[in-house]
Amino acid sequence: MNVKYFYSFLAVLVLALIAWVGCDLLGLQVLFGVILPYIAVVAFLVGFFLRMMDWARSTVPFQIPTTAGQAKSLPWIKSNAIDSPFTTGGVVARMFFEVVTFRSLFRNTRMRVNPDGRISYDIEIWLWLFALAFHYTFFVVILRHARFFLEPLPLPFEILEKIDTFIQIGQPVISLSSFALLGTVLFLFVRRVYLPNIRMISLASDFFPLFLIFGIAFTGIFMRYFAKIDVTAAKELTYGLVSFSLPSLAKMQEIGSIFYIHVFFVSVLLVYFPWSKLMHMGGIFLSPTRNMANNTRAVRHVNPWNYPVNVHTYEEYEDDFREKMIEAGLPVDKKE
Repeated sequence: MNVKYFYSFLAVLVLALIAWVGCDLLGLQVLFGVILPYIAVVAFLVGFFLRMMDWARSTVPFQIPTTAGQAKSLPWIKSNAIDSPFTTGGVVARMFFEVVTFRSLFRNTRMRVNPDGRISYDIEIWLWLFALAFHYTFFVVILRHARFFLEPLPLPFEILEKIDTFIQIGQPVISLSSFALLGTVLFLFVRRVYLPNIRMISLASDFFPLFLIFGIAFTGIFMRYFAKIDVTAAKELTYGLVSFSLPSLAKMQEIGSIFYIHVFFVSVLLVYFPWSKLMHMGGIFLSPTRNMANNTRAVRHVNPWNYPVNVHTYEEYEDDFREKMIEAGLPVDKKE
């Protein structure tokens, strides 16, 4: 077994064991159901803000937008307004498609050497498809959990839940987003393990969030379809977290340890999020390769690190050597 993902898998198992021992044996439901979630939310918000501010304060010495189309130049040359944006509107359009459709990932190619020795490039359509499905299903799962925090549930969330659970085989109804999230995470993990070039550059920090999200999805599915926790008590607790009116300890103990393992996984993910590669969710908006216009031919980009430099202009040069330039037959702008 690869040591990199073994350590990550072991870490998630240890986290599950800690939550199980703490709630099932030691009766620490208040710690895992109330205190740690509050700490996790504060740590997530503070960490997210600090990382974004750190990136926002970083200077950009060069105009470095990544382009994939013809830049604007001569009037008779057609430019690409999105892939090589010249205006702020083009940058906004490019960012929109990048965030919503993963436009650059769709163009991602993989090089391979054919049996005849020729090199070919293939579009990695499956990576784009599963990455898009992973992010959207994760987003749907988060929105679907609004029913545990809002009373009454707003109409848009009700419509989303009906669409997500339109397949019904017995009780409870099947939530498509939960199983899709589980499948996409499994695909991303198998890809990192199966492809040699991806496996070589993968670190334990790449596998840990995959196992953690897998644990969140698995425990959510398990307690929905198999463990059968006290949903009323769980909703009373989650609603109490946002309204600061917590239920009694006896009510919290009725929920079941699998619920607290699920909540503990979510809390760990929130704390881990701002300091990991998952921060690309916010970092993409501050990436100079995406948020800058490709207009260096029209607008000069001033390096903020430049320090004052004493320059000797051509006019000053000509004033100093005009007579000698005229004697040598060199052209000058001013005769006197």
